[in-house]
Amino acid sequence: MRSPREYGCLMRIAIDTHTHTVASGHAYSTVYELALGARKHHLKGFVLTDHGPGLPGGTHPYHFGNLRILPERIRGVRFYRGVEANIVDTAGGLDLADEYLLQLDFAYAGLHELCFAPSDEATNTKALVAALANPLVDAVSHPGNPVYPANMREVAQAAKEYGKAIEINNGSFRVRAGSYERCAEFARICLETATFVVCGSDAHYWEDVGRLDKAVALLEELHMPKGQVINATTASFEAFLAKRKSEKRASRA
Repeated sequence: MRSPREYGCLMRIAIDTHTHTVASGHAYSTVYELALGARKHHLKGFVLTDHGPGLPGGTHPYHFGNLRILPERIRGVRFYRGVEANIVDTAGGLDLADEYLLQLDFAYAGLHELCFAPSDEATNTKALVAALANPLVDAVSHPGNPVYPANMREVAQAAKEYGKAIEINNGSFRVRAGSYERCAEFARICLETATFVVCGSDAHYWEDVGRLDKAVALLEELHMPKGQVINATTASFEAFLAKRKSEKRASRA
C-alpha cells in the first residue's frame, strides 16, 4: 500500500470527499467497494457523492433520502452521506430538492456539460458564485475545469464570504485536459485569500478512492496551511460539517 511519502507528498488527507457508485450511472463500484478502497488507502472516511438526478444515467432523488439506512462505519471507515448536485442555472438552482439536501452531510455543486452548457466567463462565474451562495451547498466541485472558464478570484472570494470550500479535484488532472494550470491558479488564489479548499479523488472506481497524490502535491508546493484544507483531518472535517449544519438549519428558520 502506498504511503503519502511514496506519492511524493507529506500532507495526509483523512477523508475523501468525492466518490461515486454505480448509482451515478457511469461509475463502476458499490458503496461497500468504495469503503474497501478507503480502508486500503488508510483513509479515516469517505463521502458518497453520487451525481444528482439531472445527469443522464443518474439516480432518482429518493436514492439520497434513503442513504439514512447506511451505517456510519463500513469496513472500519467513517461513511458520510453526500451528493454532487448539478448546477442548472445562474441563480443557485440545483437538480436536487432542498428536502433531500438537508438530509445529507456534505453537498458539492458542480458544472457538467449535460446539465449546464458551457458559456462565457461571466455566465460561468455567475453560476458558480450563485451556487456558493446557496445555503445548502458546502463546496463547488472541479471549478478548475477549463471547459468552464470563470473569474477564479471572484469565485474564491464568494467561497470565502460564505464559508464554503473550493475543490482541488485529483481526477481532473487525469480526465480534464488543461486542468492543472487552472487548478494551480485556483489554489494560489485560495491561499492568498485564506479560502477553504478540499481535496477529492472524484473516484468512479473503488481503487481510486484516496487517490489524491497530485492535488496534495500541488497544495504542498504552495505551502498551503493544513488548517485551510477542510478534509486534512477528521477533526477539521467534522468541525466544518458541524458549522455548516448549524448554518443550514438557520437558513430554514
